[in-house]
Amino acid sequence: MLKKSKKESGNSGEQEIVNIVPCPNCGKMLMKLPPNYPLYDVQCTGCSFRAQVKTNQSKPKSVVFGAGWQIMNKVLKSGYMTPSLFLNFKWSEKGEEKQEIKFYPFVPKKNLSNYKLSKTARRANYEMFVYKDMDKLPHFLVYRK
Repeated sequence: MLKKSKKESGNSGEQEIVNIVPCPNCGKMLMKLPPNYPLYDVQCTGCSFRAQVKTNQSKPKSVVFGAGWQIMNKVLKSGYMTPSLFLNFKWSEKGEEKQEIKFYPFVPKKNLSNYKLSKTARRANYEMFVYKDMDKLPHFLVYRK
């Protein structure tokens, strides 16, 4: 498996969700939202369902990098819930390509942990967050290869 950049991995991961997974609400096709659309990556072509997608080139794990904290924090302070989430894990095991896509309809605020990038990082002092303890949350396995 060729190592992809985070951006390439994210873009192809979103496309995989659209290609493989039907809407968990109505069963119709999902579509990608425009790049840099706030909070959401995919939406349903038939109902109002939207979700965030995170792709990892690894076996399923309990901590997954999120994105910028500012928009998420504003949404949570406004009383809205954390967006539904697809976690797309891809890895190679004994020369065989493996993949699991998990759907989390609800991610409590307590499962988000914010942090600040160092002052020497490319985006110095930028606030980010991680999804944590994902292995403890109820979810649906929507695809396995």
